[in-house]
Amino acid sequence: MKIADHFHELWSPSFGIPRGSVRDFIADAAYIDEREIVQYLLSGYDLFSVMGSSEDVLGSDETITGGDSIYSDGEWVWRGDLWFYVRTHHICLPHEFLERIRSFGYAMPAEDLSSLMEIAKEIRPRL
Repeated sequence: MKIADHFHELWSPSFGIPRGSVRDFIADAAYIDEREIVQYLLSGYDLFSVMGSSEDVLGSDETITGGDSIYSDGEWVWRGDLWFYVRTHHICLPHEFLERIRSFGYAMPAEDLSSLMEIAKEIRPRL
């Protein structure tokens, strides 16, 4: 399991050492294919749904419905608010994750239920 948005502001320490602060990954400009990347993030498989909303940790005063939910594409996982950080703050994603998104033509890969269940089992005790 790889965490696309593993920043200390967003994930519990039980998930290991984060990439750093989300503030350190703000880009000056959007990805040229940002719209497609955001759509990919929004189409992830829902591993854990959390009702409610999360606040923008970067201080925009916006709240993101379902921001604490967790999604996956069968290999990577991310929070439900990652699309917001990419679209609003142009957060840099891991290169390997971007390559995967682009290699699938921005379309979510076919559901692999066994992989998703294994990831969910790995995540559950850490929440």
